[in-house]
Amino acid sequence: MNSTISIRLLETNEDMRLIQILEGEVWGMDPIPTHQTFTASKNGGILIGAFAGGKLIGFSYGFPGFLKGKSYLCSHMLGIHPDYQQMGIGKLLKDKQRTRAQEMGYDLITWTFDPLESRNAYLNVSKLYAICNTYLENCYGEMTDGLNKGLPTDRLQIEWWILSDRVESKWMPKDVTYHLPCELGKSAKGHPIVSVDYSAILENSVGYEIPVPTYFQLIKKNEPELALQWRMKVREVFQALFAMEYAVIGLRKSDEDVQYYQFVKRSSIPLNRRDKGESQ
Repeated sequence: MNSTISIRLLETNEDMRLIQILEGEVWGMDPIPTHQTFTASKNGGILIGAFAGGKLIGFSYGFPGFLKGKSYLCSHMLGIHPDYQQMGIGKLLKDKQRTRAQEMGYDLITWTFDPLESRNAYLNVSKLYAICNTYLENCYGEMTDGLNKGLPTDRLQIEWWILSDRVESKWMPKDVTYHLPCELGKSAKGHPIVSVDYSAILENSVGYEIPVPTYFQLIKKNEPELALQWRMKVREVFQALFAMEYAVIGLRKSDEDVQYYQFVKRSSIPLNRRDKGESQ
C-alpha cells in the first residue's frame, strides 16, 4: 500500500463535490446530488474518502437504515478510481467505516453486491468477515452501465455484524468438509460452465462450496448467453441453500477459472455481540 494514501471522513460541501467527480471517473454515470450526500453526512450517515497526493481516489457512502425497531448503516456505494484498484484501498475504507460506525452506536452494516463478481465477494466475506443469506433477484431492475448492462441485476445482501465474534475474532469454522454439488466444464471458447446436482444438497451436510467464474465480465463480453446461464444457475443454487438456512461465510481462491463460495449453517456462526452476549 502506498504510504501517501490517507483516509478521512468526508463532511463538507466541497468534499461532496469531490465525490461527484470521482463517481464520473469510476462509473461514468450521473452523480448523487451534493445536497443529498451532505444531508446524509449530518444525519447519521458516514462518508469516507481515500486521498493520494491531495486527490480523492476512493470513497464510501452510507446512510442510516431502520427496520423492525432496529437501526443499521446502509453502505450504499464504494468506488475506487481505476488507476488505484486492487491496491487494498477498499479494505481501508471499510475498516474506517467500521470504526466510525462503532463510535456512532451501530452494530450492523449492510450492502449489496453482484454474486458473480468474485473479487468483491472475497473482500466482503473473506477479508471483512461479513456473511450473507439473502438473495435479491433483479434488485435494481435494468441498468445500462458497463458492469450491469444486459443481465438481471441480482445481488447478495451482506450483513456485517461489526461487534460480533465472527468479525472481531475473524471466525471461520474448523475441520469442515465442504461438499461440491456441481460439475464444471468448458465452453467452446474456453470459459467455465457449470451444472448443479440438487440431489447432492442435503440438510445435514456441514458445508458446501459453489463455484463462480473468476472473470465474469470476460464471459459476459465473449459469451453473453453463457453469462446469463451463470446468472440463473447461481440464483437457483444460492436460493436453495439459503432456504435451508445456510449462509455464505467465505470465498476460497483457486488457480482455476472459478472461485468457490463457502456455505455453512447460519446457526453455527457466532454473530453474538461480545459486549452484551446477544445472538442476532
